[in-house]
Amino acid sequence: MPKSVFRRKIYNEILEWKEKRSDKYALLIKGARRVGKSTIAEEFAKKEFKSYILIDFAHTSKEIIELFDDTYNLDFFFLQLQQLTGVRLYEKESVIIFDEVQLLPKARQAIKYLVADGRYKYIETGSLLSIKKNTKDILIPSEEHKISMYPMDFEEFLWAIDDEVTTDTIKMLLENKKSAGNALHRNLMRMFRLYMLVGGMPQAVETYIEHNNLQVVDEIKREIIDLYEEDFTKIDGTGLAGDIYDAIPANLSSNASRYVLSSAREGMRAEQVRELIPDMLSSFTVNIAYHANNPDVGMALEKDIGRYKLFTSDIGLFITLAFKDKKYTENVIYNKLLFDKLETNLGYIYENVVAQMLVAKGDNLFYYTMNSETSNHLHKIDFLISVSDKICPIEVKSGNYRGHKSLDVFCDKFSSRIRDRYVVHTKDYKWENGINYIPVYMVPFI
Repeated sequence: MPKSVFRRKIYNEILEWKEKRSDKYALLIKGARRVGKSTIAEEFAKKEFKSYILIDFAHTSKEIIELFDDTYNLDFFFLQLQQLTGVRLYEKESVIIFDEVQLLPKARQAIKYLVADGRYKYIETGSLLSIKKNTKDILIPSEEHKISMYPMDFEEFLWAIDDEVTTDTIKMLLENKKSAGNALHRNLMRMFRLYMLVGGMPQAVETYIEHNNLQVVDEIKREIIDLYEEDFTKIDGTGLAGDIYDAIPANLSSNASRYVLSSAREGMRAEQVRELIPDMLSSFTVNIAYHANNPDVGMALEKDIGRYKLFTSDIGLFITLAFKDKKYTENVIYNKLLFDKLETNLGYIYENVVAQMLVAKGDNLFYYTMNSETSNHLHKIDFLISVSDKICPIEVKSGNYRGHKSLDVFCDKFSSRIRDRYVVHTKDYKWENGINYIPVYMVPFI
């Protein structure tokens, strides 16, 4: 776990639960391993309660585990728990944290009765919560208020490196539809590329702050990827889930209109992965964009569940995966990426980070394709988001974009449905012919 406690936006969501829902619901924080769930839960408990008990089901005593064999007599249960942990509990003023609750399903089942008892508050953290062995033979409590935790977004990364200015600058530029100017734009893009290279996993951010060395950060990211791939064997013992994850950068770089299953494993068919995808999504290690069959408000109602694109949930891990052919990624590669000097098309990297930023701000991911009426060309809209009763198409470019034919064709066809249209690129902001050309660092604020 990271030693630093970083400022996270989810803290306010937890505070809202405490103030408005904690009498009737436990809080369940879902998220990927190493994303900071345990850290934020304990930090919240320290600041907002008189006392707390943290039970880490990955590392606790046999005696505490055995307490959950019989929770019929809660007076005796709480008495033993306080004795075993050496922590005094205060009615209405204490919280009990069930960390990695998926490892002891019967503890999660007990939440129903613990919440009904009303003496204390409860926070659960977990990943891989919905895979079969973690829910088999237990009654999932309805007394859970669920929130999702994601890797640190760009603004949280800036807070971590003691930058309280950049976010306000970007918001002001976007609000006033102003370009930054050459010098400021170059600096903002360099800051954003740094975020892309480090990523939003707290351990990677902490390592960057301590060592200021991207090669050392890369080693930490590889450890996290190894951890994820070990977790994938819990989903699928054949290793197929791990292969699907590893192939995400290759899939995006091929510019295919969907995830190509054979790129993960030759001869793989859709039927083989149909049950894997929901479990991979429950691990919070991947984000998914479904093809929108009808690009309009309510896209989820007509999405094509067999046609999708996959992204890693963290851009820093994505970049490490993309260069995984080496034992480690040298600083020279990181430096070329940082200063935009790597001679390769980075569009697929920007597509992944845009997906991550949209998910972090609460958008579900959809994309759209249609055949050209005049050629064999396939028009693709990278992302569609809904705002009020309209939709906003987003096309992602890297470097010097030459055009946006797909966006033009789409907007002509569905003009009555469209609110704002965006081209996300690496150049400065401009407004032209009804299109917002926004630098990628503005995406979190649209």
